[in-house]
Amino acid sequence: MLSNAEISDIFKVTGTFMEGHFRLSSGLHSALYIEKFRVLEHPRYTEILCRELAARFLGEGVTVVVGPAVGGVIIAYEVARHLKARSIFCEREENTMTLRRGFSLLPLDRVLVVEDIVTTGGSAKEVLEVVARSGASICGVGLLVDRSNGRVNLGHRTEALLTMEVTTYEPSSCPLCQQGLPLIKPGSKKLSP
Repeated sequence: MLSNAEISDIFKVTGTFMEGHFRLSSGLHSALYIEKFRVLEHPRYTEILCRELAARFLGEGVTVVVGPAVGGVIIAYEVARHLKARSIFCEREENTMTLRRGFSLLPLDRVLVVEDIVTTGGSAKEVLEVVARSGASICGVGLLVDRSNGRVNLGHRTEALLTMEVTTYEPSSCPLCQQGLPLIKPGSKKLSP
């Protein structure tokens, strides 16, 4: 089992932790952004992290690993490879998370939901709802990073490789905005102004 220090070192070496003034997918602001694709661009590190995540769910009889597009696709695939399970992903269609591309879940499936970075847990909760509607059993949730320091409750056993306390701000009370620091919107999720 990897230590927190070893996991943190992987994120540091790959430049995953970025400092500045960021608008997160949740709409909140933060001085720290975790760019998961900086670690996911390195297959060696991705394998190490996903093997660790898979190890935490060995013996659970996982048959399918599901993640949200985009970052969750790579993580789901690599975790599923280690668990010898199927890998599928959810994506948005008309603002609703859904299974597309012929993917499906059966009531006999035992599902592990994986996610890259959780701040509020919004995307992970949407994927969990898709799985619940299918009638499949949910074995748990695996995360690369929990930015909420364990405060987000996903309603199922949750294993995070790294749990951090990262301060976030509502835009109306953001001290970074008050300092006039330029706001950066990284990532792929489009937000309304």
